[in-house]
Amino acid sequence: MPTDYRKYLSPDTVSKLKGMELKARMVVEGFIAGMHKSPYHGFSVEFAEHRQYMPGDSIRDIDWKVYAKSDRFYIKQYEEETNLKAYLLLDCSASMGYSSDKNRQNKFDYALTLAASLSYLMIKQRDAVGLVTFADKINQYIPPRSASGHMHQLLKHFSDLTTESTTDIAVPLHEMAERIKRRGLVIIISDLFDDPDKIISGIKHFRHRNHEVIVFHVLDPRERDFAFGGEAIFEDMETGEKITTLPWQIKKDYQKQFEAVTSKISAECRQARADYHMIDTSTPFDKALYAFLAKRERLY
Repeated sequence: MPTDYRKYLSPDTVSKLKGMELKARMVVEGFIAGMHKSPYHGFSVEFAEHRQYMPGDSIRDIDWKVYAKSDRFYIKQYEEETNLKAYLLLDCSASMGYSSDKNRQNKFDYALTLAASLSYLMIKQRDAVGLVTFADKINQYIPPRSASGHMHQLLKHFSDLTTESTTDIAVPLHEMAERIKRRGLVIIISDLFDDPDKIISGIKHFRHRNHEVIVFHVLDPRERDFAFGGEAIFEDMETGEKITTLPWQIKKDYQKQFEAVTSKISAECRQARADYHMIDTSTPFDKALYAFLAKRERLY
């Protein structure tokens, strides 16, 4: 059966994105038709630097002279590659597959629709978009590109993705913070089900490297309000551990803990000048995205 490449970017989705823009707000190393602030005053194709080869890079860019000397693969980078580069970091851990309502998208499908929409917006405005999928480690890396055909590659990859494994956000965030050498835009899409200190540490690592960071905290509405009725069995989707309880007995404590954790992440993001946005799957994605972009426009 052929893969449905358009699953996460249907014509109806595209029509809802009409008129939306995602602008970089901090100084990024790009020069995109006036869309973004840039530290450069020109546009050059001169050699800039080497960086280590990563899966997904074109072998045509390997510097074979360096390989002959070091027995390691390095890629040549040029100044023309310093256009705005955006990196979508997508959480593929098992907890992302949760939905409290069979008639509503689970968190992962919602996140994929959001990722596809953001990719479409940025490629349309000639920004380069890359994709990093992760759980407890980086699963796959697709380097940023701005060619229109790159959207097809991303959609194909989105349609093949599944949730798996447990979460360890710190590992992939710190690894990507070290990998990305030039300032750009980092978009993290996750339910952030991990130690908040680990999450904050990874976000601050990107900010230390002068990347602009946007965090989309994707949740199911029941994960926010804990409005479950009757006796319930709760199963950890990542470990398989189960507990039986009466939700109303622990609802108050759950909400208190939830508020403490999300407030901490939000406050730390604000302090680090990272853009934090909580969103739940009961909100139509286009309304959520429009609200985020409108808020971003007002704040900056």
